[in-house]
Amino acid sequence: MEKKDIINKAEQKVKKYFEFVDEVKEYNQEKVLKAFCDNKIGLEHFASVSGYGHDDMGREALDKVFAQVFKAEKAIVRNHFVSGTHTLACCLFGNLRNGEKLVSVAGSPYDTMEEVIGKRGNKRASLIGHGVMYDEVPLINETDVDFEGIKKKIDKSVNMVLIQRSRGYSLRKSLNIETIREIIDIVKTNNPDCICFVDNCYGEFVEKLEPLEVGADLIAGSLIKNPGGGIVEAGGYIAGKEEYVYQAACRLTAPGIGAEGGAMLNQLRLIFQGLFMAPSIVSEAIKGAILASQVFEDIGFISTPKPDEIRTDLIQTIKFGKPEPLLEFCKTLQSCSPVESYLTPIPDDVPGYDNKLIMAGGSFIEGSTIELSADGPLRPPYAAYMQGGLNYAHVKIALKYIVDKIIN
Repeated sequence: MEKKDIINKAEQKVKKYFEFVDEVKEYNQEKVLKAFCDNKIGLEHFASVSGYGHDDMGREALDKVFAQVFKAEKAIVRNHFVSGTHTLACCLFGNLRNGEKLVSVAGSPYDTMEEVIGKRGNKRASLIGHGVMYDEVPLINETDVDFEGIKKKIDKSVNMVLIQRSRGYSLRKSLNIETIREIIDIVKTNNPDCICFVDNCYGEFVEKLEPLEVGADLIAGSLIKNPGGGIVEAGGYIAGKEEYVYQAACRLTAPGIGAEGGAMLNQLRLIFQGLFMAPSIVSEAIKGAILASQVFEDIGFISTPKPDEIRTDLIQTIKFGKPEPLLEFCKTLQSCSPVESYLTPIPDDVPGYDNKLIMAGGSFIEGSTIELSADGPLRPPYAAYMQGGLNYAHVKIALKYIVDKIIN
């Protein structure tokens, strides 16, 4: 069967799932539009101030729009966050103190968070180095949340739980909103004062509800993922209860400044526009991931989530079992990128990771994973983590070349 036939037959199988994706898109688009209208966003909010960034009405309006969209008491949205990891670290260091305890309730967190916590790397710079205690609830069979384990682990001694929505570099299931709700209900039953903090990276606008709507106290994410709509150049956001957002803001800036300073350096229009575009861009990426799931299943690979599973993030995993096809996959995807298609990705050391990584994705914004990209650590099970796609057609075209290369 020709590669074109494989793709087209897979597309016919999955088109029935696209209707629900469009329903979610329209729901979230209306929610975002209402936040813009309710906060009376105008051209004056795109202007930027310099220096300390005091009295920036655009920045203040942006925070209010994000807070309304994510149903938060308060939000802080800044281009000063250098990555999702930096944004998450501000939440953790801002709200945890010496002698307090953090528990990751869905197994080990994403690789870069291990150094933030202190499981490896420079211990003195980490949470553990600052006297924060750490524990985690292992997954069942390395895939499923252990709800009974959470019940046993969470007591009055735990000050914060970390709930990572997306799977990271693992084959565990990403956590949908109902699973997050169940986790939070258990935590709050055992300890009502425990802060439920959700790493929301890759999950924004994939479902109708966001984690704060099911009981989370604090969420954070990156603007070069879902909520940036593919055009935001840098940054992150934090949203949730006002006291927790304030403590995180003080970690980003300084006590006494919090969210009241920081020149936005002419980034406001891009961030506003990126947020407005985000529901539609996310839906395109989700459709591409569903198609990819069906294609890889049809040609005999283990790929998760399955085509008919309800999505909660952008990531599609393809398990290769050995390094050679993983490398070939990434090389082929790079050759189908709009930027730097002529380059060949090779495994290399990346700050924050314990294994060499292969990364593919010629993106307009460096490292943007709302754009079509793929990466994976050079370790068993040698899985590729494919995500993003500013439009469905690009994902479909790239899959044709990937299938041809893999079959050959």
